[in-house]
Amino acid sequence: MRTVFLYAIAFFLSSMAISQESIPLDTLHWDINARAHVFEPFKGKDAIYLLGGSMSLKNAEFLNGTIEYDIYMTGDRGFPGVYFRVNGTNAEQFYIRPHQSGNPDANQAVALFNGITPWQFYFGPKYSFPYKYPVDRWMHIKIVVQDDNAQIYLDNSEKPNLSWKLFHNAKSGGLSFTGGLNTGVHLSNFTVKTEEHEIVNFNPGKREPIEGAIQQWQISDKFEEKLLDDPKSLQKVIDDRKWDETILLEEGVAANISRKVELRSQVPGNTVFAKINISSRNEVTRLFEFGYSDRVVVILNGKPIYTGNNGFRSRDYRYLGTIGLFDAVYLNLKKGNNALLLAVSENFGGWLVTGRFPNSAGLRIQ
Repeated sequence: MRTVFLYAIAFFLSSMAISQESIPLDTLHWDINARAHVFEPFKGKDAIYLLGGSMSLKNAEFLNGTIEYDIYMTGDRGFPGVYFRVNGTNAEQFYIRPHQSGNPDANQAVALFNGITPWQFYFGPKYSFPYKYPVDRWMHIKIVVQDDNAQIYLDNSEKPNLSWKLFHNAKSGGLSFTGGLNTGVHLSNFTVKTEEHEIVNFNPGKREPIEGAIQQWQISDKFEEKLLDDPKSLQKVIDDRKWDETILLEEGVAANISRKVELRSQVPGNTVFAKINISSRNEVTRLFEFGYSDRVVVILNGKPIYTGNNGFRSRDYRYLGTIGLFDAVYLNLKKGNNALLLAVSENFGGWLVTGRFPNSAGLRIQ
């Protein structure tokens, strides 16, 4: 009975913490899952040193409000940030890249889709901004969230540094903060105010769409990439698939496979087929431009005709693997129906596909 009473008190205190001026740094209020952590005074503040991993606010149900905290960084490579509206393997996210201080990709507004953070898709000035981070003092971070909109303020800026449209339908969920990698970061002064969520001067960035991009793809269930190694058994791999999902073009740029397929689940596999049917009035050869992440095998009418790798650092040590029309192949289309499949395999950073025909005359895409 005493245990039940103590649990009830802990639950009450943790639930109240979300509206407090400053959330205490202790294991009563936080679940910590990191390589290492230390609660300690640091540079004039009560802080936590977080090395890798994350710390999640217990019993938090955050929908709209203001999230604030302080961070003390080195310039070492890392990705400290915050997940909000966490629901299982889906969440909204903002994080910092201290090692990219001053660069256009010094930070990232993005989301978690079935466990994948597709920064290789949501990149550029719509989702990042250049910022020179202090490395010898505390920096304040404030995120304001209201319905479908969010804004970030760094270092007590009077104006938002970035405004963006959120990626998921508005649904309350958890709050989690992440630390650095090999060197870690210090965090302090966590506050969450659910009654304060005023969005001001909301001006989200714009993105140039890809003219003529394929609007939707039929998606198979996932399977192991190694099944693509033997061209003789490829047709069986195709025949064994289920085709229950369709993914749509987003922002006029690409389709996000991880919206519909969970990469790291109990079902093995890291590959799906993305399929379109092409009806041609005549036998023709047409150029098909496409993009993918991370790897691809292009299959026309059951025969593999192209393979490529667009993963992180796959083409040089600075290569990011972002999505774009960086590959192309000539398709020998027969008169009538043609099945075009892209077997897309993923490691991390975005499970993505896009494509277009620069000349689609006489073709009908289904």
